[in-house]
Amino acid sequence: MATESKTNVPVHVSLIMDGNGRWAMERGKERVYGHFEGVESVRACVETAVEAGVKYLSIYAFSEENWNRPQDEVTALMGLMVKAMAAEMESLDRNGVRFMVLGNRARLDKELNDTIDRCMEMTAHNSTLTLIVLLSYSGKWDILQAAKKMAAEMLEHPERREEMENMGVDGFDRYLVTAGIPDPDLIVRTSGESRLSNYLLWQGAYSELLFTDILWPDFRKDEFRAALESYAKRDRRYGKVK
Repeated sequence: MATESKTNVPVHVSLIMDGNGRWAMERGKERVYGHFEGVESVRACVETAVEAGVKYLSIYAFSEENWNRPQDEVTALMGLMVKAMAAEMESLDRNGVRFMVLGNRARLDKELNDTIDRCMEMTAHNSTLTLIVLLSYSGKWDILQAAKKMAAEMLEHPERREEMENMGVDGFDRYLVTAGIPDPDLIVRTSGESRLSNYLLWQGAYSELLFTDILWPDFRKDEFRAALESYAKRDRRYGKVK
């Protein structure tokens, strides 16, 4: 496959990793087997993002709604995340990748939160690529917690009421968990589903969307490059006429 042009590489690519369970079931395996195989796809996409010059790569690892899944699957997923993070950090650090986890971390157990803190601290100095894991996250939750932060700030600083009432879209961004991170240029969802599923609802307002039938464990380097090539051909107008 031809290498994508670096003249129109997205700054931020976001991935909705869907289809792990179906991939496993098609092979007569337990659903969790698909999640283990999906880790390999994450590794492949990180490597390709670095090669292509993408600066931010975010992945939707676990939604607020996913807490409603069977408890044994949730437990297995959390254990997998702890092991995967611990196993990958030296490689990510060596390749200049900064690691971040964003979401409702209050719902995560101590072992996972401690692992996240160690990994984030280890890689905080890196700048080649920022890998963002959206964990225990939903778009509606993010907007709600941002509104609560803003309301609390207004109560604490009533003298700033007029400033906040006149706040524009950019001002509100700083209350979101993604504050300081550019909005995704491209959001890719695997497995044939054509919806955002409560993901980055504010941040994805003008993102280019790409839906593919490929199940996440089969989404590797060639598939990521093809997504970048599709993006490079698009004309982003942001509501304007060109």
